[in-house]
Amino acid sequence: MRRYAAIKQSNYRTIKLTACLAISLLAICLPRPIEAQGAAPPAGIDGYVMQVMRTFEVPGLSLAIVKDGRVVLARGYGVRELGKPEKVDGHTLFGIASNTKAFTSTALGILVEEGRIEWDAPVIRYLPSFAMYDPFVTREMTIRDLLVHRSGLGLGAGDLLWWPESDLDRKEIVRRLRYIKPKTSFRSAYAYDNVLYGVAGEVIEAVTGESWEDFVARRILARVGMTESNVRHSRGGSGTNTATPHAKINGTVQPVAPFTSDNVNPAGGINSNALDMARWVMVQLDSGRLADGGRLFHPRTTRQLWGMVTPMPIGNPPRALAHLRPSFRGYALGFRVSDYRGHKMVSHTGGLPGYVSRVTMIPDIGLGVVVLTNQESGFAFNAVTYYLLDRYLGADPPDYVGVYRSLADARRARIARAVAQSTSGRDSLAGPSLPLERYAGTYTDRWYGDVYVRLENGALTIEFSHTRALTGRLEHWQYDTFVARWNDRGLRADAYVTFQLNADGSIDRVKMAPFSPETDFSYDFQDLELRRRE
Repeated sequence: MRRYAAIKQSNYRTIKLTACLAISLLAICLPRPIEAQGAAPPAGIDGYVMQVMRTFEVPGLSLAIVKDGRVVLARGYGVRELGKPEKVDGHTLFGIASNTKAFTSTALGILVEEGRIEWDAPVIRYLPSFAMYDPFVTREMTIRDLLVHRSGLGLGAGDLLWWPESDLDRKEIVRRLRYIKPKTSFRSAYAYDNVLYGVAGEVIEAVTGESWEDFVARRILARVGMTESNVRHSRGGSGTNTATPHAKINGTVQPVAPFTSDNVNPAGGINSNALDMARWVMVQLDSGRLADGGRLFHPRTTRQLWGMVTPMPIGNPPRALAHLRPSFRGYALGFRVSDYRGHKMVSHTGGLPGYVSRVTMIPDIGLGVVVLTNQESGFAFNAVTYYLLDRYLGADPPDYVGVYRSLADARRARIARAVAQSTSGRDSLAGPSLPLERYAGTYTDRWYGDVYVRLENGALTIEFSHTRALTGRLEHWQYDTFVARWNDRGLRADAYVTFQLNADGSIDRVKMAPFSPETDFSYDFQDLELRRRE
């Protein structure tokens, strides 16, 4: 959810190419397509996908194309894990991360059709114990509000309750929302969140008596025919045909541990493959109609799922990609909606450690494209997606690979400059105000809980009580600011830790902030307000 999608406005990180990413072995790793029921896919698509993978150092990619109710392509490329021979195919499972959100909103849509909930009824009707920081928001927040990122919470607020993996269960995460201060007024601005999808999962359980996992598996996956997919992060690393997640660490793409905690499955827990996702997209494009002629949901629910609720900012892409600038852009119910070359586009992205994905539909031409990858390059899935959209829309695709490669290079340079500027502005001679032992203690934040600072062997360490991975050393930076260097370097999330002093030299509070702009937004360190526990 890294990245719970936004992509998790993913971080895109350059590797020595290993053998299976070289052109010759990619060709060897290319399996036959699965269920090619419709017209042939665009000519040259295999070579194009392999070019994208080489450029952005993606070990494995799975692609599905559906058109006019048929699977045109469900195919894998590359390998499941660098250095190993097992190939990706249309059955290979990937974490789809925040593309799970559409399943959660669809589950709620099914319950609306059954008269068991209402889109615009208050959440507290179904979860009486639910509370936000502001009592007005608690009273007024509706089921629809849970899905559309306009609650007033800041970007990724509360994600540290589950990201990295924590020992807090879903019910406890939902209970702690009442302590998270809003950043904006209710329904006034877009800011992507994951935790309210956890609340949506709790609503499903309260209404049906089934967990989100059981309801989605039984009422959606089974009926759609997604027989190889599952609904739990904890199953992400299991199975004989599962892609290993990869990320760039210290300049080299390498395997990383999968995210395996189930406490926010409704926001990003589904593992799926190209073939199953093709079936899902066909049902969405056909307004809920199933392959057997029955219905998962009715067209009125499609109108709800795809109807824009929260406007999203529209930026200006680089000149070479000026056609990507939409006329409208917003968040619907588990989907983003915008326009592309004069057509409505319904899409979402997803990101977890080592996985990023994109699902895109152009409903008026019956087109769906799904790209699943086991490396953290949104540039890769965008290059594949837009190339295919252009081919089906009759447009001449620009050099997406070249443009996105330039953007990736520019982004790396921007991050390096930002870190260099921070380092050059540092006063390395400005020592701490207090002896190190005075910084040690237990600090607590109302919504997260305790964070321990200890003096061990003459150096300070930091440990988050609910998050085993957030343990490391505190390296002095300047004055009363230190940098938390996490023992798990795969986190890529070092953070400034600043002790703010009272006039008498006692510590008033501790504030944290990401050390690098590369840090994923789900590390919402900046939202913590740590006070010393006496």
